[in-house]
Amino acid sequence: MSQAKRTTIADIARLAGVSPGAVSFALNGRPGVSELTRRRILEIAEEHQWQPSSAARALVGSRAGVVGFAVNRPARTLGTEAFFTDLIAGVQSALAAHGMALQLVVVSSIEEEMATYRRWRSSNQVDGVIVIDPRDDDPRLSLLGSLPLPAVVIGSRASVGDPPSIWLDDEAAAHALFDYLAALGHREIAYVSGPAEFQHTRIRTDVLASLARRDVTGETLVTDFSPAAATSATRTLLSRAARPTAIVYDNDVMAIAGLRVAQEMGVSVPAALSVASFDDSVVTGLVHPSITCLTRDTFSLGEQAAVFLLEMIDAADPLPARRGPAPTLTIRESTSSPRR
Repeated sequence: MSQAKRTTIADIARLAGVSPGAVSFALNGRPGVSELTRRRILEIAEEHQWQPSSAARALVGSRAGVVGFAVNRPARTLGTEAFFTDLIAGVQSALAAHGMALQLVVVSSIEEEMATYRRWRSSNQVDGVIVIDPRDDDPRLSLLGSLPLPAVVIGSRASVGDPPSIWLDDEAAAHALFDYLAALGHREIAYVSGPAEFQHTRIRTDVLASLARRDVTGETLVTDFSPAAATSATRTLLSRAARPTAIVYDNDVMAIAGLRVAQEMGVSVPAALSVASFDDSVVTGLVHPSITCLTRDTFSLGEQAAVFLLEMIDAADPLPARRGPAPTLTIRESTSSPRR
């Protein structure tokens, strides 16, 4: 293909072996193509540096009236996490009040997420984006600054520079939960986490390790947030001769999966094992025994993140980070002093 000729949707369609309509659906993040086809189309568009025509951009106008949210989670399990349903509902509620729309895309890797930001910016599809699960030395943040594309990061600590974060103090939250278990007398605590690269995973792991000064032995088992992975990790922990007396999970569905394993293996909760979660939901209060959790107003967090981003879009100068709603520890039936 001649490098002097601008790549068109028809060119991409020919290279991908699909119709131009399928290419349009894939490039605009719309349903109508399989995930495998969409990835192939995006890879070809990226390889050939596809850009929408100036006429198409002119039709869109200077503002898209849309906020983008690319979620890097398995699509099959995303709906099981109360955190995301509450967060998205909060974002949508705030945007609707300002006459804005939300474009939600589920991606399978950080590379695909970054390609989505490039595509959104080049085609003027969104006015700004909400970013979750920050990492140390996060490549997404430098990319967003270079595009440039207004962004707000939902993170674990106050950001320095652009893009700003709306942050929850994950270190304090982790101390609230782990310190409580230590105060009950637990000396062997396991943490069943999400992916290790997430900033909040590292912070929670570091807090658990810091309890060595209180003679607490901590262990982290990394998973992908899924109930299946939590089930496997819990079976591993409870099959040991020397098993932990408390297990903390990164989200509510993982904690419920762990509770089911304990019941299946005849391990009494909380007499022989305490169970807790870093996320709360209605379900954690309905199971038996009900589960001790960190409770946060995730709906309000979504609302605040959306309003913050709208302020960012309209601001002439960068805005400083701001603190989100503080979580509280909700004590329920699943935790008690360990049986000796």
